Amino acid sequence: MPTDVLFPTRIYRAKLADRGLAALNAQILREAHVLREDDGGGRVWSKTNYPGGYTSYGSVCRLQTVSPTFARLEQLLNRHVSAFARSLEFDLAGKQLEMTDCWINIMPKGVMHGLHLHPTSTISGTYYVQVPKGAPGLKFEDPRLDRMMAAPARRASARPANQPWVVVPAVVGWVSLFESWLRHEVPANPVDAERISVSFNYSWF
Repeated sequence: MPTDVLFPTRIYRAKLADRGLAALNAQILREAHVLREDDGGGRVWSKTNYPGGYTSYGSVCRLQTVSPTFARLEQLLNRHVSAFARSLEFDLAGKQLEMTDCWINIMPKGVMHGLHLHPTSTISGTYYVQVPKGAPGLKFEDPRLDRMMAAPARRASARPANQPWVVVPAVVGWVSLFESWLRHEVPANPVDAERISVSFNYSWF
């Protein structure tokens, strides 16, 4: 059929590294649990903004600057962010994309993260440290939804590229990247074990 694909929304997914992930994840888990215990301000912030769970977003949100473990994670993420930026054909005017924020998320059963985006950032993403079987992935919204005044519903069998919502699975040791303006959410965790991830932003200004 003679059609062109214009204005695509790209999602990048890849394994973080070929080796050393078990040790890295074990250390991240240890530091995440210690941080949750020690971070009283973060627990208070989470009670209002992340009910039932814990996130260091409102308290310790630049973990790459205070922990060698997260600085190592930043080093491993950099090549993925660079590859994604190349695929998007960004003209960065001689500047570099740099990690500006990095925080931990711990989601026990029933915890969700509502629909949101990451303002003032360029590329955002999540690295998955612990994903129990049945835990939710990352759910993305078609950014054109508010403009589809008379569009019919899509067939249930439609390709992911034509669906209004797409859930990208969370996989331990994998990273997902997306442009920061793209709205997304994490549905409620239906299992008893904790889903643990690291989220981050990169910017070029």
